[in-house]
Amino acid sequence: MGNHMLSSDLFCDQFSTEEMRKVFSDENMVQKWIDVEVALALAEAECGVIPVEAAKEIANKGKAELFNFSNIKEGIDHTWHPIVPFIREFKTLCIDDMGEYIHWGVTTQDVMDTGVVLQIKEGLQIVEKDLKRLENILCYLAEKYKDTVMAGRTHGQHALPITFGYKVAVWASEVNRHLERLEKLKPRVLTGNVSGAVGTLASLGDIGLEVQKTLMQKLDLNVPEIAWHVSRDRLADVTTFLGMVGATFGKIANEIIQLQKTEIAELAEPFQLGKVGSSTMPQKRNPMACEAVMAISQLLRHKSSLGIESMFQEHERDMGPWQAEWAFIPEMFQLSSGLLYHMSWILEKLHVNPDAMLENLNKSKQLIMSEAVMMHTAKTIGRQEAHDLVYEIAMEAYEKDTTLSEILKANPRIKGIMSDEEIDEMLNPINYVGLSQKFTNQVIMKINKGNKVTT
Repeated sequence: MGNHMLSSDLFCDQFSTEEMRKVFSDENMVQKWIDVEVALALAEAECGVIPVEAAKEIANKGKAELFNFSNIKEGIDHTWHPIVPFIREFKTLCIDDMGEYIHWGVTTQDVMDTGVVLQIKEGLQIVEKDLKRLENILCYLAEKYKDTVMAGRTHGQHALPITFGYKVAVWASEVNRHLERLEKLKPRVLTGNVSGAVGTLASLGDIGLEVQKTLMQKLDLNVPEIAWHVSRDRLADVTTFLGMVGATFGKIANEIIQLQKTEIAELAEPFQLGKVGSSTMPQKRNPMACEAVMAISQLLRHKSSLGIESMFQEHERDMGPWQAEWAFIPEMFQLSSGLLYHMSWILEKLHVNPDAMLENLNKSKQLIMSEAVMMHTAKTIGRQEAHDLVYEIAMEAYEKDTTLSEILKANPRIKGIMSDEEIDEMLNPINYVGLSQKFTNQVIMKINKGNKVTT
């Protein structure tokens, strides 16, 4: 591959979305730097630090489309500095040396940290919107299939009957917790970082706190209690969150892939004529979208650890680990957008095959109901004794490749405990889904209550 997938004209939409790419574009990044500088100038003018006329001129010229990006790039290449060339370009746009008041009393990281928080704010709004959409889709599926019985599996084997709605409700509950996490991390993450060279605001003196507060009000960000130049836990909060979101939907995509296998065929990702599974096997309907989600999930999970790594900083500012954030934070947001977009399409149009679920449920020849038999038998002979007895019966059924019913009805100890009619009733999987429907309803009710608009 000759290009990064996020910037590839061919593959960018398989890994991200245009909406999120715009948030983390050069144009929007520079606009956020401008927004910080403009808010700073206006705050300083209100606090009597710089002339009001200068602040007005800076605000008037605070539009990214007025900037020459080629000049900024050339300046960055020459100076090895990300903000000085930007400030010089900004200054040239202002009349009567008003540009001399740009960046008054602050440092590079102040502007870039606060700028990226503004980008993160926009990015999280998109993520939240997409998560809520997915939560609603999952609630719909859970409600629709809450009575559809299927085999529950543990260790890759049939375990006990569940309903498909219950399986989906487990996913929906996890997504709901992600939305709760997002709500709780916002106050920590959406906090500016304008604090001066080493975070003490020495350059602004006693008026510094007032400037800082006024500036953050203009940007609609929280005021830090102290500088976080080398305290990167706020951003690690974000990367951990995105990594967890990636893990959730990677898991769901993988589950769909497993249940789409030819031998199982209980689920299938959407298909439309023209979707190609193979360049050589025309019959293939491969789960290509789910596989794309799994790939993105893998990237997100691995990149999330970089947020933790960047918490390791030196002294009062450290540019090495900080620069790494410039790469992986935009990447993670863009990858997350691709993952959530694909999952919305997959789940909204998911093909569910209840007939295959029922057919597969019966493939174990009633062995999936062994626990029900054991629990009923335990009432008469005790739990451990019942386990050993039903174990022997189940293994016999395995070896003889026959039904559990046949071996149970032939066992003299079982005959003394239950009738053939009781055995037949007990071995009906529909009668042993436990509280699948109740748990499903609890999840749906919780989510619907949280989404209810109060007036």
